[in-house]
Amino acid sequence: MDTPAPSPNPRRTIDAVWRTEAPRLIASLARLVGDIGIAEDLAQDALLAALESWPETGVPDNPGAWLMTTARRRGIDHLRRGRLLAEKEAEIAGVVRAHRRKQAPSPDAALDDPLGDDLLRLIFTACHPVLSTHARAALTLRVVGGLSTEEIARAFLVPVPTLAQRVVRAKRALREARVPFETPRGDELGERLDSVLEVIYLIFNEGYVATGGEEWMRPRLCHEALRLSRIVAELVPDEPEVYGLTALMELQASRLDARSDDDGAPILLLDQDRTRWDQTLIRRGLASLDRAIHMGGSLGPYSLQAAIAACHARATDPRETDWERIVALYDALAQLTGSPVVELNRAVAVGMAFGPDAGLALVEPLAEEGTLDDYHLLAAVRGDLLQKLGRHAEASAAFERAASLTANARERRLLLERARTPGD
Repeated sequence: MDTPAPSPNPRRTIDAVWRTEAPRLIASLARLVGDIGIAEDLAQDALLAALESWPETGVPDNPGAWLMTTARRRGIDHLRRGRLLAEKEAEIAGVVRAHRRKQAPSPDAALDDPLGDDLLRLIFTACHPVLSTHARAALTLRVVGGLSTEEIARAFLVPVPTLAQRVVRAKRALREARVPFETPRGDELGERLDSVLEVIYLIFNEGYVATGGEEWMRPRLCHEALRLSRIVAELVPDEPEVYGLTALMELQASRLDARSDDDGAPILLLDQDRTRWDQTLIRRGLASLDRAIHMGGSLGPYSLQAAIAACHARATDPRETDWERIVALYDALAQLTGSPVVELNRAVAVGMAFGPDAGLALVEPLAEEGTLDDYHLLAAVRGDLLQKLGRHAEASAAFERAASLTANARERRLLLERARTPGD
């Protein structure tokens, strides 16, 4: 048998293999040991073994299987130390089939649980409601997305030790709450799926417009969120909102290359060069939206937002945008969510469809309510509408307020520029 040749750059190869294999490796180990934290430790042990072995022996033909075998051996050693070997080894190796039959679910239960996939279980466990939304996002990016602690901390603009503690506390909370490593069923599935989709969209939005820092966008997070959404869509193929979210992110991600200039400065939607929009992503997004629609029933919030994004995607020129349809879609979305942010977006669409006076008539009550006082886009939208109405001093003040409320340096510079030249 031929011995694998040592890789000219084993560390780069190992990093690439780890990115691909880590989520499924951790998911399989978590099912084995019943604990995400221990599973990640075992996977890291296997990675260290690869770092020690592969530079000398070469990268194996099936590196994922090598890592899995190494990690599972360590997992069985861990169970042996925990005096669980007899039960678990029988289950894993299939040595005691009678025991496995006794432990297996009934045929009826098996029919009720079509989602028997380790990776799906891992996603649902990482997004358990016992964790805060930000903890879910950090843990999901860590164990499912395969991002390092440093990468996640940089993405969410928190110190590395803070992010590391957040992940440690999340694992501890799951362990202390004795959250089972399983895919929920029935009503609980719908509740937990909402949490999974919420976390994925949070990750995407942080990449699409960064909360703070020097960069306008973090495309890597957008791509990670899209990857996660596609995984969920494959594993939960009968849920229309999964395809709605996938469609929404594909359509929005199609604009990434057009959303900033060569220096990284933001370019707003109506000013973008639409020839730079990714047509492959647009086609995929429209197909995902069609799939969500054809599943029947009322459109959910992600599908409605995807339908709005589709109106933009279909317009090769901003003047061709069907703003009246967008208003109607926002009407439905507002009724469904009751969100003041949705009402603000609806006001923008009304302003585009029926004139800035009509849009401002909807924005002013939102400003008076105070719910969005600290939301910089309320002031930015108000400034834009005032500018279109020729009320330049008021527009300038609104843009300055918006600039004071955002932590994103690129966005702040754009708003201050608009404040200085409100008549342009």
